[in-house]
Amino acid sequence: MLMGEFELIERFFCSSAKRSDVVLGIGDDAALINPPEHHQLVVTTDTLVEGIHFFADIPPKALGHKALAVNLSDLAAMGAEPRWVTLAITLPSARLEWLEHFCQGFFELAEYYNVTLVGGDTTRGPLSITVTAHGVVPDGQAIRRDQGQIGDWVYVTGSLGGSALALRHLQGIQKLSGLTLEQALNRHYFPHPRVLSGYGLRGIANSCIDISDGLWADLQHICERSGCAARLNTELLPLDPQVKEHCDPTLATELALCGGEDYELCFTVPEATKGALDVALSYSGIHFCCVGQLIPGNGQVHLFRDGEPYHLNRNQSWDHFS
Repeated sequence: MLMGEFELIERFFCSSAKRSDVVLGIGDDAALINPPEHHQLVVTTDTLVEGIHFFADIPPKALGHKALAVNLSDLAAMGAEPRWVTLAITLPSARLEWLEHFCQGFFELAEYYNVTLVGGDTTRGPLSITVTAHGVVPDGQAIRRDQGQIGDWVYVTGSLGGSALALRHLQGIQKLSGLTLEQALNRHYFPHPRVLSGYGLRGIANSCIDISDGLWADLQHICERSGCAARLNTELLPLDPQVKEHCDPTLATELALCGGEDYELCFTVPEATKGALDVALSYSGIHFCCVGQLIPGNGQVHLFRDGEPYHLNRNQSWDHFS
């Protein structure tokens, strides 16, 4: 069955639920929205390209979920409430069954967070997906990378390394099977943006970043922007249970620090608000733990294990152009 561009848009992208603050969504030259008073608009964009960010055989439902999740994770790191998204998708061909599964993954996550698709573009070419997500945060309450202070405690939500373990399987480096494989792939394909945790960190965390390129690199971004350094205690890293079980300690530490695509939050908290964390994050239902502290310096992240300097075998996280 052949389907033209506008028929494709009507069938797959116009039927999603619409928020009450969307005046005009898909179908015109641009969308019209009503942002709330006394809030700042938070905007982020991510592109996923076949062969760079995902393999050609990725389940389309997983790709739809992940394309939206990585953007919502950026909003979560700012403490923002996600509201509206646009989707630009380039397709080699209009495969209807593929699109149905892609949209299922995309819109299930959008519905969960009450996010409305308000526009975008469809073109023909090598498969790539670009999502621009828009959120709001009360005036002056956005959590930024450049506000970390020396003495802040460094925290991480959830667990680390699970997505990287799944990638090792997909690359044929390490063989997983059974429930271990299922859980690892779920972690890799269906990350959960920590939106509720981001809400709870408003007014408590000085700085925050989502862990997309690996904790070691992403914490460096906070340090560089905040004009400090960090001491990171590797024995305190919250390792994914599958990583602890199926990797030796050295590899497990490397995956947790450099593996990337965990989409947890790394945030820093001053001593004055440290005691409020349990209450602030309790309703998010996500475990968190302290892994270090910000110290004087110029963007470095110093690694230690049990009080002794620790050196990585691989001293690099994800970089598109490295």
